[in-house]
Amino acid sequence: MAVRNTKPATIYDVAEAAGVSHQTVSRYLAGYEGIRPTTRERVERAIYQLEYRPNLSARGLKLGRSHIIAALTHELGQVGPARVAEGAAAAAREAGYVLDLITLDVYNPQAIEESLRLLNQQTLAGVLALSSTDEMNRVFAGADFAVPLHVHSEPDDASGAYDTGLATLIAHLAALGHRRIVHIAGAANWPASRNRSRAVAASAAANGVEVVAELRGDWSAASAHAAVAALERLPSASAFVASNDQMALGVMLALKERGLRVPEDVSVAGVDDIPEAAFFDPPLTTLRVDFAARGRQIVADMLARIGTPPPSTPAVDKPALQVRRSTAPPPD
Repeated sequence: MAVRNTKPATIYDVAEAAGVSHQTVSRYLAGYEGIRPTTRERVERAIYQLEYRPNLSARGLKLGRSHIIAALTHELGQVGPARVAEGAAAAAREAGYVLDLITLDVYNPQAIEESLRLLNQQTLAGVLALSSTDEMNRVFAGADFAVPLHVHSEPDDASGAYDTGLATLIAHLAALGHRRIVHIAGAANWPASRNRSRAVAASAAANGVEVVAELRGDWSAASAHAAVAALERLPSASAFVASNDQMALGVMLALKERGLRVPEDVSVAGVDDIPEAAFFDPPLTTLRVDFAARGRQIVADMLARIGTPPPSTPAVDKPALQVRRSTAPPPD
């Protein structure tokens, strides 16, 4: 029997009752078919028990304008996009808006087209596109909305001026005495990956360090582990620099499996400073990237397009070096 409540249930009430995120409920309401059957059942049961009725435009009709910002994103399994989205959601909430995260499947053009069509039927304050890959940049470049659209993607900066922070990390390795390094790059279709590859190359040259090999991963620990494990012989290098911390973890395991010790035989460093980085074995030297502040800044830019002054202008800290025990002077 349904539980009655004098106050209409919201999407957040449904999410709490079902034990899922509000993004999952949004995907269910949008007809997304990729939800696990058990999760779908919990959402349906919560909707029935709470007598939830979707009405995204209600607040907009009452106030004369919508306070819902649709945020189109993807790759939320990756640390950077996920933490940017978290910061964006918090900034939107503080400004009196709801950020409705909608995850798109870059490999399903029909699903993307349908999601965009459904969005155009809703009453929205604006659409925020959080893009990480070349494919999604192309999708958003061709998107047409009746409300303000703000597309955010890391610029693909061939000039090398984009501050990745890697100059500080490479300088740290050079100061320890490293002269030959291996770089494990991220997915080739990410501008961020290309920016980091260029930064490693430029910073190495500036510090008298040679990049003897560049291996390719997809940002996952498994991909970096596979790239190193597949080598018949390791390059002659005293340090490995991974373009993110997950790949650094995969590198550390692959090196250990070859009988090498970190950092006694070879140093390893990463980028992002994920919460687990300080608890790797050994703790990982990395760059702390202020993803949450980036998310807040993106929402401030979106609010400016809507015509709403943001509560504050967020400052994004530059990537900061976190020196831990995974780097040391090279062996004699």
